[in-house]
Amino acid sequence: MVSLHLGGRTVVVTGAGQGQGAAEARMLAEAGARVIATDLATGIPAELAAATPSSGGSLAYRRLDVSDPAAWAELVAWIQSQGWRVDGLVNNAGITQRSRLLEAGVADLHKVYDINVAGALLGIQSLLPLMRSGSSIVNVGSVAGLTAHYPVAYTASKWALRGLSQVAAMELGPCGIRVNTVHPGFVETPMTAGAKPEFRQATLAETPLGRTGTVEEVAGVVLFLLSPLSSFVTGAEIPVDGGQSGHGGAKSVSDSLR
Repeated sequence: MVSLHLGGRTVVVTGAGQGQGAAEARMLAEAGARVIATDLATGIPAELAAATPSSGGSLAYRRLDVSDPAAWAELVAWIQSQGWRVDGLVNNAGITQRSRLLEAGVADLHKVYDINVAGALLGIQSLLPLMRSGSSIVNVGSVAGLTAHYPVAYTASKWALRGLSQVAAMELGPCGIRVNTVHPGFVETPMTAGAKPEFRQATLAETPLGRTGTVEEVAGVVLFLLSPLSSFVTGAEIPVDGGQSGHGGAKSVSDSLR
């Protein structure tokens, strides 16, 4: 029977130390997967240390700088030393940079690109030799990658990630490996915790569901894309944004006419 259970599968999750990534790692482990959670911290972060997976799942932590090819090679060597293959990759690691168009420098673009785009590319390239037909890759984009969001470096990086995802879906399809993207909207995470009240208010005004999202709501879509239930889904882009990107700005117009 096809289900969301991931028993017997090994999944790597980047940026899993807190917030959205930690929620993804925990949920995947609860679904029975062997999860290799990675982040920059040397020791296992508190949000992961407290996890107690059931359903046969497990959770291991490894330090990883996603922008460092040598770090990826070290992770691959460790996975091979365990005798494991890789059935799933969640490229969740990401940073933001909120400079406006006329304030952003080239260094800002490179800094965000190295993590949000190059990090995902290195992950795919590094782990591909350990993958087989039926494996699944999920890249975590953003509503910024579907709109003209104002932080130019961050937005440009998420648009670039969309291109990387689509090319990967096309190139890896013949190998039986699926690549999809989820685009979270305003989700309560440590990254969004520092947002100005004006930003929060304006974003909620543009969100048809009228609230922020939770990390578990994003993790649930990631779980679906890694599971057999999505076995014929590749090259898809799924907004998890309460409808924010769907109306193309028409909500403000509609609200003003009420």
